[in-house]
Amino acid sequence: MWTDPFASRREFLTRSGLGFGQLALTYLLGQGAAAAAVKNPLAPKVPPLPATAKNVIFLFMHGGPSHIDLWDPKPLLAKLTGQPVPESFGHVQLQFSKFNEVPLLASRRTFKKYGQSGIEIGDLLPHTAGHADDLAVIRSCHHDGFTHTAALNWLNNGWPRIGRPSLGSWLVYGLGSECDNLPAFVVLLEGGIKSGPPVYGSGFLPAMYQGTPLRDGKNPILNARPPEGMRTNEQREMLDLLNWYNEKHYESRADDSNLPARIASYELAFRMQMAAPELTDLAKETAATRSLYGLDAAGTAEFGGKCLLARRLVERGVRFVQLWSGSTTKGGDWDGHSQCERNHVSMTGKVDKPIAGLLADLKSRGLLESTLVVWGGEFGRTPTSDGNANGGGDNNGRDHNPYGFTMWMAGGGVKGGKVIGSTDEIGLRAIQDPVHVHDLHASILEMMGVNHEKLTYFFQGRDFRLTDVAGKTDLVKKLRA
Repeated sequence: MWTDPFASRREFLTRSGLGFGQLALTYLLGQGAAAAAVKNPLAPKVPPLPATAKNVIFLFMHGGPSHIDLWDPKPLLAKLTGQPVPESFGHVQLQFSKFNEVPLLASRRTFKKYGQSGIEIGDLLPHTAGHADDLAVIRSCHHDGFTHTAALNWLNNGWPRIGRPSLGSWLVYGLGSECDNLPAFVVLLEGGIKSGPPVYGSGFLPAMYQGTPLRDGKNPILNARPPEGMRTNEQREMLDLLNWYNEKHYESRADDSNLPARIASYELAFRMQMAAPELTDLAKETAATRSLYGLDAAGTAEFGGKCLLARRLVERGVRFVQLWSGSTTKGGDWDGHSQCERNHVSMTGKVDKPIAGLLADLKSRGLLESTLVVWGGEFGRTPTSDGNANGGGDNNGRDHNPYGFTMWMAGGGVKGGKVIGSTDEIGLRAIQDPVHVHDLHASILEMMGVNHEKLTYFFQGRDFRLTDVAGKTDLVKKLRA
């Protein structure tokens, strides 16, 4: 006689519910196992879109360079200098100064046309200006973060608050690495930065996607050298044994995608011990190359060394390299609240020749075709003087301006010798072809062959992406045309 296995309706529903739950759990675990089956989470991936760039070098001018004094000439400012901002230009919120109480401040720099394209560039950048025909100068960038932390987060993480993955992290997550013995995302700092490490962090992405800072000197990566007295073959045997135990442990835990990531990280660390010393040995470069980057002059040697190292990194397949000019702990940065003119004379003197050397060297080696070079800071500077002594400003300084500023791109499929967009007649706001940070990030991703709307990561109940729920790629057509 058949016997009902369930004593009650409640027991039937309970067991059925658990059964359906088990089906869902099995599916999710299967998904996790499938993902974990990829032994190396940093393995290179085929770009889903046609890519014109394989690597990115982001030259970040920390503190906010003045577009008005470098890239965006404004003749009207010379006529209106010392006067209040005309009401027709509206009102904006600034960090320290009160917009309607400070006068307009003309640039003291001379602009002239460079190259066959005739792009107007300020006289503080004569070496970079020599590459005008390789540059796409975007004069209409904007966002709404008028403090350094918010602006740095916008430019690097696509969001004004901390917690989101950085641009470099998203690219490595989406495309993997083409280098087996170096980090896929490398950061070259001068010292402290105003917002701290989160701007090159991985946020809620796995930690393997965060940027790896390289230090100056003989030990660019901490703890990269093997222990004193340990031979390479001994370390290899130890690592093989560790991997064997890890893989045995993984066999019964296929749902844990962290395990293969850890195994891969041990292998990468071992290979880095072999590769890092050779990478940072710039002495093997020719005297001509060292001179090209300014390594033979005190003022340009530090940033020049970073630019040369960036070339060596992309040459070895590193996906994303970010160079920082300016520091909170040594040498100052581009934050020209006081004596902006004097500040920018100093800062451009450190970076102009090295950046020009980087562009020339990449081009001569055929690397510029596949390397997207991006230049910019967290925002621009105001067309008005700062004048706020309590905030560290003076009448010859400029406040923060996120409402209209300049960035440029070169290489990686960019057709140079062009200006994209514009600010108004005093350089306050982006008015023609405005490019929001989300648009900038979407365009960089597409140049690398990634659809910004499909590069997502599930976190806290929803899919996140670098460009949040915005971002247009209209800029890409202009860059490639």
